[in-house]
Amino acid sequence: MKTFKVYIAISIALLVSCKQKTKEENTMKSTTEKHAPTTGSLKYDLDFLKEHDDNLIVLSQDSSRVIVSAKYQAKVFTSSAQAEKGLSFGWINYKAFDGPEDAHMNAYGGENRFWLGPEGNRFSLYFPPKSEMVFENWKTPSAFDTESWDIKSKNDTQVNMTKEMSLQNYQGTQLDIRVNRSVKIFGKSQMASLLNVNLDAIKSVGYETNNSIENTGDNNWTKDTGAPCIWMLDMFNPSSQTTIVIPYNEDAPGKVATTDYFGQIPPDRVTHKEGTLFFKADGKSRGKLGLSPKRARTVAGSYDALNKVLTITLFQVDENATYLNQEWNTTANPLQGDAVNAYNDGPLEDGSQMGPFYEIESVSPAAFLKPGEKLSHTHSVFHLMGDEDKLDTVSQHVFGVSLQEITTAL
Repeated sequence: MKTFKVYIAISIALLVSCKQKTKEENTMKSTTEKHAPTTGSLKYDLDFLKEHDDNLIVLSQDSSRVIVSAKYQAKVFTSSAQAEKGLSFGWINYKAFDGPEDAHMNAYGGENRFWLGPEGNRFSLYFPPKSEMVFENWKTPSAFDTESWDIKSKNDTQVNMTKEMSLQNYQGTQLDIRVNRSVKIFGKSQMASLLNVNLDAIKSVGYETNNSIENTGDNNWTKDTGAPCIWMLDMFNPSSQTTIVIPYNEDAPGKVATTDYFGQIPPDRVTHKEGTLFFKADGKSRGKLGLSPKRARTVAGSYDALNKVLTITLFQVDENATYLNQEWNTTANPLQGDAVNAYNDGPLEDGSQMGPFYEIESVSPAAFLKPGEKLSHTHSVFHLMGDEDKLDTVSQHVFGVSLQEITTAL
């Protein structure tokens, strides 16, 4: 009888112990799930990127964060206006990091990346000399597609990076180039000053990229040899209620925009009126447009009405300079191209899709440089979140249109 009582006591103790252990495990699981990074947050993207880049750079100002990677071609991968818990604004192509390397382009994503143009025309940097300009022959130069860059200096608010490149264009000209690229995060007062608006009670993040190229070779870059240009591309996450906004000069000659890069953009997706162009950016229909340097102004952006995010980009435009044609065409004038572009991703004919994402792009004039000379191009990005009335005031001041005009344009 005594043995039986001991057995019962041991069984009860084991049962209580197992229940307690199960309760602790469930509590730990619940706690882990509660604190797991949410997809779409900066914390989620930060954790992911740190797995692939041990030297990932985090620039900080108050609750603003900007994530930069020298390993991945000096990209600004993403940013947030609310530190790690905030929305991650940059589009990241997670599956591209698993490899293998793509023969044409390794699209890791990033809300601001450095490229060089021209992509097309007889001075293209993306096609071997004398090759047909078709996708099978198109290849992004590895210097800004897969290779790492060097960090010259960095602190909490700025990083300076550099890259030596030796490229051959379609003409057969050898281009030896030194690229210097800096990324600097702004404080709120700097952002307010640059945009000339009041940002009180608005969550914000902003940064400037300053990009320069130097001719380190022995020969001049001319209209006969061909010359590169700096090309900045911002890849952002779309929503069903995102619209790109591009103010333009109404009195400039020619059409407002080229809208048939990948086939004509349908009229329910792009429109313009009274000096502002509107382009649907939902990531559901592939289309690209461009504005000439005569038409373009120094600002473009978007409004995501679903997440209440106002995005602004500032850049340089010289209406009297030569901008390069980037079309896959060897007969068109190579010295007549766009200064500002926008792209909305969408499914290809076979149903596949890289994104979804959308892009806002700016380019520099052609770099007709002698050995030792430099050309620079500055491109800044701002994301603002908050009360729609306050965002509306900013939109009217920066873009010249209200949020209602943006959301009802298409």
